[in-house]
Amino acid sequence: MPSSLLLEVPALADFNRAWTELTDWLSLLDQVIRSQRVMVGDLEDINEMIIKQKATLQDLEQRRPQLEELITAAQNLKNKTSNQEARTVITDRIERIQSQWDEVQEHLQNRRQQLNEMLKDSTQWLEAKEEAEQVLGQARAKLESWKEGPYTMDAIQKKITETKQLAKDLRQWQINVDVTNDLALKLLRDYSADDTRKVHMITENINASWASIQKRVSEREAALEETHRLLQQFPLDLEKFLAWLTEAETTANVLQDATHKERLLEDSKGVRELMKQWQDLQGEIEAHTDIYHNLDENGQKILRSLEGSEDAVLLQRRLDNMNFKWSELRKKSLNIRSHLEASSDQWKRLHLSLQELLVWLQLKDDELNRQAPIGGDFPAVQKQNDVHRAFKRELKTKEPVIMSTLETVRVFLTEQPLEGLEKLYQEPRELPPEERAQNVTRLLRKQAEEVNTEWEKLNLHSADWQRKIDEALERLQELQEATDELDLKLRQADVIKGSWQPVGDLLIDSLQDHLEKVKALRGEIAPLKENVSHVNDLARQLTTLGIQLSPYNLSTLEDLNTRWKLLQVAVEDRIRQLHEAHRDFGPASQHFLSTSVQGPWERAISPNKVPYYINHETQTTCWDHPKMTELYQSLADLNNVRFSAYRTAMKLRRLQKALCLDLLSLSAACDALDQHNLKQNDQPMDILQIINCLTTIYDRLEQEHSNLVNVPLCVDMCLNWLLNVYDTGRTGRIRVLSFKTGIISLCKAHLEDKYRYLFKQVASSTGFCDQRRLGLLLHDSIQIPRQLGEVASFGGSNIEPSVRSCFQFANNKPEIEAALFLDWMRLEPQSMVWLPVLHRVAAAETAKHQAKCNICKECPIIGFRYRSLKHFNYDICQSCFFSGRVAKGHKMHYPMVEYCTPTTSGEDVRDFAKVLKNKFRTKRYFAKHPRMGYLPVQTVLEGDNMETPVTLINFWPIDSALAEMENSNGSYLNDSISPNESIDDEHLLIQHYCQSLNQDSPLSQPRSPAQILISLESEERGELERILADLEEENRNLQAEYDRLKQQHEHKGLSPLPSPPEMMPTSPQSPRDAELIAEAKLLRQHKGRLEARMQILEDHNKQLESQLHRLRQLLEQPQAEAKVNGTTVSSPSTSLQRSDSSQPMLLRVVGSQTSESMGEEDLLSPPQDTSTGLEEVMEQLNNSFPSSRGHDVGSLFHMADDLGRAMESLVSVMTDEGGAE
Repeated sequence: MPSSLLLEVPALADFNRAWTELTDWLSLLDQVIRSQRVMVGDLEDINEMIIKQKATLQDLEQRRPQLEELITAAQNLKNKTSNQEARTVITDRIERIQSQWDEVQEHLQNRRQQLNEMLKDSTQWLEAKEEAEQVLGQARAKLESWKEGPYTMDAIQKKITETKQLAKDLRQWQINVDVTNDLALKLLRDYSADDTRKVHMITENINASWASIQKRVSEREAALEETHRLLQQFPLDLEKFLAWLTEAETTANVLQDATHKERLLEDSKGVRELMKQWQDLQGEIEAHTDIYHNLDENGQKILRSLEGSEDAVLLQRRLDNMNFKWSELRKKSLNIRSHLEASSDQWKRLHLSLQELLVWLQLKDDELNRQAPIGGDFPAVQKQNDVHRAFKRELKTKEPVIMSTLETVRVFLTEQPLEGLEKLYQEPRELPPEERAQNVTRLLRKQAEEVNTEWEKLNLHSADWQRKIDEALERLQELQEATDELDLKLRQADVIKGSWQPVGDLLIDSLQDHLEKVKALRGEIAPLKENVSHVNDLARQLTTLGIQLSPYNLSTLEDLNTRWKLLQVAVEDRIRQLHEAHRDFGPASQHFLSTSVQGPWERAISPNKVPYYINHETQTTCWDHPKMTELYQSLADLNNVRFSAYRTAMKLRRLQKALCLDLLSLSAACDALDQHNLKQNDQPMDILQIINCLTTIYDRLEQEHSNLVNVPLCVDMCLNWLLNVYDTGRTGRIRVLSFKTGIISLCKAHLEDKYRYLFKQVASSTGFCDQRRLGLLLHDSIQIPRQLGEVASFGGSNIEPSVRSCFQFANNKPEIEAALFLDWMRLEPQSMVWLPVLHRVAAAETAKHQAKCNICKECPIIGFRYRSLKHFNYDICQSCFFSGRVAKGHKMHYPMVEYCTPTTSGEDVRDFAKVLKNKFRTKRYFAKHPRMGYLPVQTVLEGDNMETPVTLINFWPIDSALAEMENSNGSYLNDSISPNESIDDEHLLIQHYCQSLNQDSPLSQPRSPAQILISLESEERGELERILADLEEENRNLQAEYDRLKQQHEHKGLSPLPSPPEMMPTSPQSPRDAELIAEAKLLRQHKGRLEARMQILEDHNKQLESQLHRLRQLLEQPQAEAKVNGTTVSSPSTSLQRSDSSQPMLLRVVGSQTSESMGEEDLLSPPQDTSTGLEEVMEQLNNSFPSSRGHDVGSLFHMADDLGRAMESLVSVMTDEGGAE
């Protein structure tokens, strides 16, 4: 946009900025939509993408108001400006952004529709694929079930039937494969822009497997048909061959008889005629040689299949007959030839025959050498095996000829005398007859030996070659099977690898699942290492045997090794990437919890995994979650509840709801704890363990209450609260027992079920619990109110008195069982009373009572209802009761009954009877018959009692008065409640106190509030000193008793007892020794408890001395003195100190949410600067003492009234100044 327009129309700058932001967001969104690819055929991936698209579309719709605001702003700008160029620019930009918006929305809708269609098509394809794989599995199972069976007509016919049935099934199953291919082609065609590798690879594997099955079935069917034909034809061929053998044998007999006639050698024409006939016979024999071998081979197969039957015996007889006739025919043919050849120049013919045989043997040896080397793959070696089988058959055919020739030479050399040889052998030069005969013999014998030697060598060479071929076939077949198996497994692994999505596109919640799947894949492919090693070993063995693998086998081996290495690298890289993603974004990273805070806050993690929070606006950090800080601030609203048990319970109830633990059942909590194997209660839990367990809890709650539970926020808030309660130092570890105590205390369950579960956690395997274990449980429990600043009201953080109270309730047994613990807890001990009150608060939240509050007139009363047991039809709502409001004529010390559920008619009648009885009872009766709603724990300054009646209760000078006052105003929970005294009762107390002062000497009466305070301090200090003196006296008595026992022990001649700290348990020599040691042990324990109490008292005494010293310093400060009856009174700070000291419980109520670091001295320390308001209050205090002091009781009453009003003013001024500071 031109800068001149921006200067002329300043509002255009804001419009331009908003337009640019929205345009950039739309462009980025469109780019993301176009770049998002899914794995076609992966339903999980497609569903995840559909969810993403739906969320993106919702995001787009949520931004539509921004577009509409931009359009409205553009219309307003157009209406306000008269610049035509600006109006044109605004119109153009609005049209462009509307067009871009519509285009992005259309892309989103189209993509969503495409994904829905892809999901439907992928589902259909996966179903078809499963059916195709099912039929492939059935076909493979049938193929693998085929075995070599009997070589009979019935067996072969059965196999043919099975094969044809399988072929028929394959034709039917072809439909499934075709449907799968059609659906796959549709996916590949329609969704080519997405990732189709999975569909492509699976389709190729299915088609390859299907083609292989079809090929094997067709080959088997053809082989079985040929075998069937041969078996069918075998009897006919055998009969025909035997008939021919008979004819050929007759012809051979005729020729043999003719060759043995006398004077045949003289008839050369007859010899030629017989030679021609022999050649014809030999031609027929050679023509029937293949037929003979086929019949013999098939007959042997049939014979093996018929083994043990009568048909086998008959067939064996016929085969033996055929072999015998064939052998005899060959022999007769050779004899005929030898006789015919002998009719001419015999030795020459023998010489030529041997020469021919030597040449043939040399040719065959060369042929056999040319068959080497062994082929490098199974088909080549199989072909070599077929060639060599034919070669061996040829050798077998030639064997009779060679044997016959050698036999003829042997016979010739044996039968012919030397004279005959002399005639047969004529040398060119004249030699002696004997030498000529020897030359012929030597020549023929040498040639015969050469033929025999070469024949044996050829047979040995052939056998060795056959052995090598057989061994190579076995090894190559094993190699081929191993490579096929390895290739199949690698292809399956590649299919899984091809379906992997980029790690960046995976959902954070699914990272762990994907990691587990990849690890499972790594475990599945681990055995492939052995397969690869086996294949490589087979290849090396073939090389050792001198077999050079073919280029195809070498490339296959290299491909398999490469694919294996790439698969290993891919799996390890995938695991590494998923580990990194899981580390950076998984639950261990606490990444999912980063959404628990909104800007300007950011969630960060300390080195020990403890979270903290950064405010980028103020550039500050804090341990507490922003929502937790707001929650703690909201809890301050409950500080106006006067009664600490209810105040604590209402705070915990609000905290329970904020953490959604009110939705958590006890069974669900136990399941989550068991799921994470949290059984060792003494073991520490780190932050990640806590987060994982909380995530499991809140994930289950989210499934049940999806609209109420925000998992990241709840997990972070609950973690924050647990650390605040049990790990204030942020060490990053809490005990398992602490975790269970915190979760179970605030979960939704029956109160006694909680008690049973918590007791079970600290009980032994026998179901009993000792003092130490119970102390651990109570210590973890008391931390919950301690974190809210309310621990002092529940006996303090020292749980030893509570443990003592429980075991005293159990008659001081060394161990207690669950029943006794439940009985003690039903009494609601002071340290645990907040838990049952929490349950009553929760039950009363929805209670609606058909009654009207007599103070605020609320009707119906919602929550707690307090009914008076002194007046008829007198009810108070919980707001008025907790704030201490009363109606005219009703005192707060009157008995009342609390209801957290609507009353029944029986309860109404019972309360009416009680009111009627109480009408005739006086106030003194209720003071003498108190009923407390909890079990007080008697402690020595270890914590205040529960419901402190009034702020002036500490004015009582001695502890007996304090106890009496406490007992007279205890809570009547569940039955009748006599709560704190009202402000009117304060005046009554002051009147009683003034009456007691009136009985003393006038000189001893204090004249000012400061003197009253100092007298109270001195009396309290004196009381503490008396307590210390009593304890020291008791300690001295115990020491004296110990010394007496020691002397008595030594007097009996036993070894002296060691001092109590050094005493060790020894084996007693007698029952008396055991009693002495036990008694000494008890004394030592009692002494330890007394020393601990003395230490507590001394610490408290030091605190009182420090406060008294500070008070004296304040009293000595120079202030403006005012004369009252001629006497100078102390400064306003003196009165202020009295006010502080006189209202400790008021300060506790107001400051219950203060920091833990604020101690008692900070609460009680007065301000150093006095304001005008304080001076006015002090003026009132000084004026409250008249100039003439007499013994008139009425004047003392008036003085008490004035003193009370002055004290109220002082407290209000102090509170205002404390808030201002």
